[in-house]
Amino acid sequence: MRAYPEVYRDDVVESQGKLFDYVAQSFPDKSTEDFIATYMTSKTRKSIDEAQAYVNTMDAEELWKYFTETEHYQLKDGKALEGFVPDWIGEFYAYY
Repeated sequence: MRAYPEVYRDDVVESQGKLFDYVAQSFPDKSTEDFIATYMTSKTRKSIDEAQAYVNTMDAEELWKYFTETEHYQLKDGKALEGFVPDWIGEFYAYY
């Protein structure tokens, strides 16, 4: 069984991939890896796993804003992941 109903799956996979890519592209001097690790254990991700429609229907930028406000998260200094890697990781973690 997947983490959320199939009706949300494609949107969630795409949004989470774009979220990870958005963070990597928008903040090249910040640690994408720290962001991903924090996000994956966050209340925001739990809401997605619970198929809460409000969170599951957000696009990447809305999800970023919601995550940073809800979790009081601030990016850590470091290096952003490059290329297609952030998007791929986001989609992979959303799908499985």
